[in-house]
Amino acid sequence: MNNNQQYALITGATSGIGYELAKLFAQDHYNLVIVARNEQELEQTAAEFRQQYGVTVETIAQDLFRPEAPFAVYEAVKAKGIQVDVLVNNAGQGQYGEFIETDINRELEIIQLNIGAYVVLTKKFLQEMVARNEGKILQVSSIGGELPGPLQSVYHGTKAFVTSFTEAIREETKETNVTITALLPGVTDTDFFNKADMTEAKLVKEGHRADPASVAKDGYEALMAGKDKVVSGFMNKVQVAISNVIPDNLVAANLHQQAKPSEK
Repeated sequence: MNNNQQYALITGATSGIGYELAKLFAQDHYNLVIVARNEQELEQTAAEFRQQYGVTVETIAQDLFRPEAPFAVYEAVKAKGIQVDVLVNNAGQGQYGEFIETDINRELEIIQLNIGAYVVLTKKFLQEMVARNEGKILQVSSIGGELPGPLQSVYHGTKAFVTSFTEAIREETKETNVTITALLPGVTDTDFFNKADMTEAKLVKEGHRADPASVAKDGYEALMAGKDKVVSGFMNKVQVAISNVIPDNLVAANLHQQAKPSEK
């Protein structure tokens, strides 16, 4: 497949799952628009992909914690005259701790990043995709959206929004050739837990952390197959399935125990 004329836009593309997804697109000869906050990291990533895969890589440095930033990303793409064939909403962060003690301003930023940026970019690019009757969107959600998350209440709530939102707009656009896929990873070996001050949590310190490359591969393959949703990892599939039959209060209590600080 020669995708040399096609562009994929990926947010949070300089590390973790976003970086691994960008690599998969580049390997498949997609040109890239990569978005992140740190201009230096963006340029390093862009240079690497240009050299290794011979694709065009455009960089957009924007802080998606800011409400105006996703609009600025869209305007920058328009100014470059680029048609986005695939949108990957990936950038996301969390905050660890009891809700009554955590920083509300940080949480409002997380809501902006995890929800606001997804909604703006999805609306802007989905309108174009529907108008030309082609395109793909990958929404990186989380199994956290399927489960109540004590000590990560806002993060889990934002991911519940992403999954529900994705299911709704998929239904609205089902008569078109646009496909919208949700990727639901579990605990993954990325910088997420450092940024969330969560490295001491039992599920992070003692549990299995998935390889971001394998999570990205699951998402990429599901996206290319036009699937609705993929839960990455067998044990995550099991956890979600079990949570659907156990009362929510018991699921929350179990997750609360897993999220508490490790004693090891």
